[in-house]
Amino acid sequence: MRLETDVIVVGGGAAGLMCAITAGQRGRKVVVLEGSNRIGKKILMSGGGRCNFTNLYCEPSRFLSQNPHFCKSALSRYTQWDFIALVEKHGIAYHEKSQGQLFCDNSSKDIVAMLQQECDDAGVSIVTDCEITSVEFDGSYHVQAADHYVAESLVVATGGLSIPKMGASDFGYRLARQFDLEVLPTRAGLVPFTFTGPMHDVTTRLSGVSVAASLAVAGQSFTDDALFTHRGMSGPAALQISSYWNPGDELLVDLLPGIDAAALLLDAKRNKPGVLLRTMLAEHLPKALVQELQYLHWSEAEARPLSEFADSDLRHIASSLQQWRVKPAATEGYRTAEVTLGGINTDALSSKTMECKSQPRLYCIGEVVDVTGHLGGFNFQWAWASGHAAGEVA
Repeated sequence: MRLETDVIVVGGGAAGLMCAITAGQRGRKVVVLEGSNRIGKKILMSGGGRCNFTNLYCEPSRFLSQNPHFCKSALSRYTQWDFIALVEKHGIAYHEKSQGQLFCDNSSKDIVAMLQQECDDAGVSIVTDCEITSVEFDGSYHVQAADHYVAESLVVATGGLSIPKMGASDFGYRLARQFDLEVLPTRAGLVPFTFTGPMHDVTTRLSGVSVAASLAVAGQSFTDDALFTHRGMSGPAALQISSYWNPGDELLVDLLPGIDAAALLLDAKRNKPGVLLRTMLAEHLPKALVQELQYLHWSEAEARPLSEFADSDLRHIASSLQQWRVKPAATEGYRTAEVTLGGINTDALSSKTMECKSQPRLYCIGEVVDVTGHLGGFNFQWAWASGHAAGEVA
């Protein structure tokens, strides 16, 4: 069956739904084509099922892109406050968890239901389980699935490669290349690290232990919880820094962020000279971690009180606590990554409308584009903002 419409949105995730709502509210006839069996699957699983839907402190500096300026226009025209107003309009209760991260009090299902209601109110049609077999352009866009859809405008909101079990695929990148758009190399972002060899043994023994730490690489650092796993290292600090890590890079780990470890140890030597090093450190770090650090860095000092350490030895131990160098073997990859780094080169797009400069009425939004946010609701805000920008004109 041939179905004519104004706008076809490929992808029923956060960006695609926001675009469809915005275009529909302008009186455009919109069809959303979603490959999986329901819309908003990634929304549903996000934030432990409570959806970290935006961040109070959303700024362009919290995004990675080959062109760091590209995201500014969309983010400034549809802000976190605009999305919060939409959430409040629907009476969805929410709370700030930490560092400006906003979560639903109840369930991420509330956000999907809100978007579904907004789509219904705007007259948007949604087709799920839709397998697209071809896309052609002859002045109009022809999308062949079970039915033949024809539209003036086509919006690519297909997401990235992260979490393939949720239906992620490279379809958006293939579609971009079909229309001669450059796709920058992609890799997993916001993803746990894996280790091999002795360090893998350490993380396995520490599996489940969490510690506040600062992780640094390539001039970037993040201070938050780091979680040891049976494969390596996860937790917010590890996920954040993973977006800046490249294979072969060493991570610099500070296990006592905000504390001068040398001063701490030297003061303890003066004030508690008879205390064992491991006993003193266990006041600041998990005991299991102190034991592993002892094996790694100062095993010969196991039973010595602080009074028996030279000041230079304590400074060396302090350095091992605040400049612990570890080299990940890899990351867990797209299987557990929250986002995909890279994607459609923003040079090909208008930062105001998300329209392709070389292909009329073709728009690219959300994760498929080379804009990736930090952990904490920033990727959803990019989805809302880029979707809204395209929806205003598509």
